[in-house]
Amino acid sequence: MLLYITEFLEQFHSGFNVFQYLTLRAILGTITALLLSLIIGPSMIRKLTAYKIGQQVRDDGPQTHLSKAGTPTMGGSLILISIAISTLLWSDLANHQMWVVLIVTLLFGLIGGVDDYRKLLYGNSKGLSARTKYFWQTVFGLGAATVIYQLAESPIETALIMPFLKDVAIDLGAFFVLFSYFVIVGASNAVNLTDGLDGLAIMPTVMVAGALGVFAYATGHSNFADYLGIPYVAGVGELIIFCGALVGAGLGFLWFNTYPAQVFMGDVGALALGAALGVVAVLVRQEIVLLIMGGVFVMETVSVILQVGSYKLTGRRIFRMAPLHHHFELKGWPEPRVIVRFWIITVVLVLVGLASLKVR
Repeated sequence: MLLYITEFLEQFHSGFNVFQYLTLRAILGTITALLLSLIIGPSMIRKLTAYKIGQQVRDDGPQTHLSKAGTPTMGGSLILISIAISTLLWSDLANHQMWVVLIVTLLFGLIGGVDDYRKLLYGNSKGLSARTKYFWQTVFGLGAATVIYQLAESPIETALIMPFLKDVAIDLGAFFVLFSYFVIVGASNAVNLTDGLDGLAIMPTVMVAGALGVFAYATGHSNFADYLGIPYVAGVGELIIFCGALVGAGLGFLWFNTYPAQVFMGDVGALALGAALGVVAVLVRQEIVLLIMGGVFVMETVSVILQVGSYKLTGRRIFRMAPLHHHFELKGWPEPRVIVRFWIITVVLVLVGLASLKVR
């Protein structure tokens, strides 16, 4: 929105031309989202507390979590509001990739919001049934994948790019829709599973989003894409503003979510942010890099799959509790130790992912 205003003002002063630069708008988008989160956060927490929108804690979880009961939840709505406003303010509103990412993020947030509301309504931690939740995730995920496939202008936009390998791309054809669907829905659920400790999910999400912003900028810049040997996708560079907004909003939320948390993200935030990472990765053609950088999310998801599979097949549990962060809690690790060590792992994995830009 502000891009069009600055374009109009260029005729009066050439200095407004600086707002044409993606890097500047990405920085301004990050700062805007951060300030919005910090400004809106306290009043939102007060309202959530006043309306008794508090966290429902599982009885079979770690005993240390029982003290968290009643902590305001649905704080992810703060992140989504900040992302939406900042993105709309600083993005080129004619860019279709931006609209795809933003709409999918908000739709998955809607699923999570309904889930959180039902948990509060019925006073337990069950919320929407798994079948209902997965149905709507499938509807929105397949819809997004189909739209991206239809809007693709070149074969490279639907090919699977192999990181660290030069000129290796697998043409997916129509299978791209199904593959993208699994990436979007899988990322959404993976972040949701990780969101179990104060700040555990949001910081890795912020780091991965920042790295994807770098990929978006390079992929949308023909010279950089050619130099780095990555596919060039016209217009996708605009997603650096969305990623910047996610980083800013996430850091602003972390201000209130850091241990001991004043507010929890809830499914409204976790499902939306996971889907956002998935859609951006699909658009910038870096799904495998997302798998690498989001290794913490992958570990958490795999731990749940292994735990459920082992229990059903053998009647035995591999971990003391799943997802994985609860296993370490029950081993005696203090919550901050689990959180910070998972952050450290994410930093390393994000650096490995970024290295794929150059190592080919």
